[in-house]
Amino acid sequence: MSDNGPTPPPIRVPPPSKHQLALMIWLSVFPTLTVINLAFSGWLRPMTPVLRTFVLATIAVPIVIYGLMPHLHRLRVRLLTRA
Repeated sequence: MSDNGPTPPPIRVPPPSKHQLALMIWLSVFPTLTVINLAFSGWLRPMTPVLRTFVLATIAVPIVIYGLMPHLHRLRVRLLTRA
């Protein structure tokens, strides 16, 4: 085992600004809603606008929050910490 000296402290990345967060949300919400609309357009068409919006939100919100946003947060950290 070799001693290469002290390891540098981990780089702390601050939380995203409101502008960064807005961009991250848009980058995940827009494509998600587009894909859901295209995939289920025949099934959604006869629904009332309120019911259609409810169904879209019920499907899209978990995809965005649990599926896409963690990846975007990790990507943001990688972009900000690369040397």
